[in-house]
Amino acid sequence: MTQTNDVIAYQGHEGAYSHLACCRVHPELRAHACESFVEAMFMVERGDARLAMIPLENSTAGRVEEIYRLMPKTQLHIIGEHFEPVNHCLLTLPGTKLEDIRSVSSHPQALAQCDGNIKALGIEPIAALDTAGAAHELAVSKQPGHAAIASSLAAELYDLDILNPNFQDISGNTTRFMILAKESRMPAFEDGQPYITTLMFRVRNIPAALYKALGGFATNGVNMVKLESYMASETMQVSSFHLDVEGHPHQLAMQHALQELNFFANEVRVMGTYKAHPFRKPG
Repeated sequence: MTQTNDVIAYQGHEGAYSHLACCRVHPELRAHACESFVEAMFMVERGDARLAMIPLENSTAGRVEEIYRLMPKTQLHIIGEHFEPVNHCLLTLPGTKLEDIRSVSSHPQALAQCDGNIKALGIEPIAALDTAGAAHELAVSKQPGHAAIASSLAAELYDLDILNPNFQDISGNTTRFMILAKESRMPAFEDGQPYITTLMFRVRNIPAALYKALGGFATNGVNMVKLESYMASETMQVSSFHLDVEGHPHQLAMQHALQELNFFANEVRVMGTYKAHPFRKPG
C-alpha cells in the first residue's frame, strides 16, 4: 500500500463500532477496515495510515487484553481518547416485521447485553465473530426470519432496517478508544484544561516495588484514574503496568511524580499526553 495521510485504521468489518468511532472523531479521514489490531496499529507504524482507532476498554466487558501486550511492541503514541456509547440496534432485511423474526446473530458480548430482549421475543441467539460481520452476512444471505444486532452505521452500509435502535437491556454501555499516531502530539498546557497522561513501566518483583513507584503521584497530589497490570515477561518474574493519571508533564506536580516513578521503576515510557474527553466530566 502506498503511503497516505488521509487514512484512519481500525479493526473489524465496515460498520463496526470502531468504524463508527472513526467517523465521529475524524470524518475528514478515510476509515480503513483491518482484520486484526496488529494490522491496524502497524499500518500507522509503516506510514500507510495517519491514525488508528483502537478500543482499550468497555464498561461492560472490561479491558481489551490484547492491546496491552501489543503496545510495547510498537513505537506509537496516544494522541487522544474517545468514549463511544454502544447502542445495539436490532437489524432486519427491509420489510421484515418484529413478529417474523425467528433468530438473531451477533458477537457473543452483544448477544449477552441484549439477552433480556432476545428472550422476551422468544428468538434464537446465534454467535458470530463480530457485530458488523453479522449484519453483512444477513445482507448477503437474505435469510428470511433472521436478524442481526449491530450499529446504526452497519444498518446504513448494508441497507438494513432498524426495528429497535436501543436493543440492549441496560443503557450506558460505553467503549473507550485511544487514537494512535506515529509521532507524539503533546498539546501545549492550558490552565483549566484537564489532561490525561498514559504511561507504561515495569517494576522488579520485590515487596513494595509498586508502592514506591507510585508514591510520587500520591505525595504530589496527582490523581491516578487507571492502573492495569500484566505479565509481559516470558519468565513470569516481571510485572508491567499501564497507568493513566490526570495531569500534564509541564505541571510541576507531574514532573516531581515522574521523577520518583523513574527512580523506582524500569523502562518508563510516556505513551502520550492528551486532552481528557468530555465524557470524564462529572454530571
